[in-house]
Amino acid sequence: MLLVLCVDLDDDLGRKTGFSTPVIGRDPVEEAAVALATADPEDSDVNVIFQGLHVYDDLDSRNESVEVAVVTGNEEGDVSANREVGDEVDTVLASLSTGEDVTALVITDGAQDESVLPVIRSRVPIDGVRRVVVRQAQNLESMYYTFKQVLDDPETRGTILIPMGILLLIYPLALLGAVFELPGLVLGTTSALLGFYLISRGLALGDRIDESVERARRSLYAGRMTLIAYVVAAALLVLGGVNGVNTLEAFDVSAGAGTEDAPVVLAALVYGAVQWFAAAGVTTSLGQITDEYIAGTLEWRYLNAPFYVIAMAMVLHGVSAYFLNVGELSYLATMLTAGTLLGIVSTLAFAVAESRLSDGTRQVEGA
Repeated sequence: MLLVLCVDLDDDLGRKTGFSTPVIGRDPVEEAAVALATADPEDSDVNVIFQGLHVYDDLDSRNESVEVAVVTGNEEGDVSANREVGDEVDTVLASLSTGEDVTALVITDGAQDESVLPVIRSRVPIDGVRRVVVRQAQNLESMYYTFKQVLDDPETRGTILIPMGILLLIYPLALLGAVFELPGLVLGTTSALLGFYLISRGLALGDRIDESVERARRSLYAGRMTLIAYVVAAALLVLGGVNGVNTLEAFDVSAGAGTEDAPVVLAALVYGAVQWFAAAGVTTSLGQITDEYIAGTLEWRYLNAPFYVIAMAMVLHGVSAYFLNVGELSYLATMLTAGTLLGIVSTLAFAVAESRLSDGTRQVEGA
């Protein structure tokens, strides 16, 4: 007699369906397979049991002496599970009422379950081992749809396909550059494009640009003063930079040679640009204050911003003038003192105003 032995080493059948094992006989085994498939359709042991039924039906149709059974182990480990399988094989062999010699065909779903083969072989001769492999694996089945989904998603498509496209263009562009005798320029430009793209993706520059454009659009339609203030401030910053460079060149000419001292170079740039930069800072702060007032969220301490900007500009102008020898030490001291006092006075004034206003509001609410 051939015993078709389906092995479930970790006892998925018993844990998930409540069937007591071993399961012996064609009809009980079929019931166990259906119960396990209903409880967990993705369990590979379902295929093992159905494969055992298929082998049984095939041999039985040829009038061969055959029996089918399911034996299980447990979750505790290899040694304990193997012993459990061995005990159940003994139970199966004891239940077979036949005088024929019994051999086994072991059906498993992988190498882990096949570790029990020596235990089974010690009890019954093994004619063969059949490992069940599912043809339609989940990863292979979903591969087509995964690629299709990637190509349909603009975000993922841009992340994957653009770098791949640039890499694939390197070789043909190198050949084209060789024809025009400009291989270095072509390779450098291509690698620069790839580098800029990867940096922008890594720093999420595209998202930040989109967010900035969206905020600007909302500000434009909402009538926010901040948008105009930012445009004016940008123009003032450009003018300040140009004026700083012009100031540096003027001091170079007056000195009769190139200025190589780093503090002096920095002082010349600051001296020429600080007024413009201060105007840009005051413009943006006034725009923000205006929007906060319109929205009803203005707080007194927000009014410190323009005075802080002016105070810092005074300090920087005094320091830069001193380094360039266009302002004496007394001028530096005056700017430092005036800037410090302006910051302190504005802070105290608006703090007192906010405190008085808050106390008055609480008194009115209490009355």
